Amino acid sequence: MNQLSLMQELQENSYPGRGIVIGKSEDGTKAVTAYFIMGRSTNSRNRVFVEDGEGIRTQAYDPSKLEDPSLIIYAPVRVLNHLTIVTNGDQTDTIYTGITEGLTFEQSLRTREFEPDGPNYTPRISGIMYVKDGIYNYRMSILKSHNGNPDACCRYTFSYENPVSGEGHFIHTYMHDGNPLPSFEGEPKLVGITGDIDSFTEKIWNSLNEENKVSLFVRYIDIATGQYETRIVNKNQ
Repeated sequence: MNQLSLMQELQENSYPGRGIVIGKSEDGTKAVTAYFIMGRSTNSRNRVFVEDGEGIRTQAYDPSKLEDPSLIIYAPVRVLNHLTIVTNGDQTDTIYTGITEGLTFEQSLRTREFEPDGPNYTPRISGIMYVKDGIYNYRMSILKSHNGNPDACCRYTFSYENPVSGEGHFIHTYMHDGNPLPSFEGEPKLVGITGDIDSFTEKIWNSLNEENKVSLFVRYIDIATGQYETRIVNKNQ
């Protein structure tokens, strides 16, 4: 698989929807993840990321304008010991609870499907990072309808052991803008991970479509110690 430019992928797609990037820093010392959200409706754009313990949650920027919170208010990132969970919906909690009850990442997601927002049937994308005592690996998942058929759910999980420095994988909800929105296809895209947390954050934010971007979360986790740095950027300030 050829490595793609993450920034070019974002610049050339006005509406990838929500996206997850997971990989390893160029110097090989940090586990890296990024999660962004975009929106076309007033309800979707009326959001910000806020810190919530070791994770984050979405919050209405203007509570008076909040309409249906069911698919837009959730915790995209939660931390459970040496595991960092990143998803595009409330399946973050499903994975967190499942693991505490002895289930695996995949088993936890067996209880969920794509989002009930026909005709789009937005895929549920999820990632989990294992960082402990110098060991790092990650998995990514997508639950999607079968070519827009809500009666059939397709489940795909991708595992990445001993990730390569300066590389990561990028998965997003939609192939591009449209009506209905076409679901992501194929395996997560191999992309480059460049720079420190500040430059990486800036590059992603500046590459997202200006009209549609809403919020961005980036975290660098030290693979040796588990200590982390976080950056949050919100269009609504």
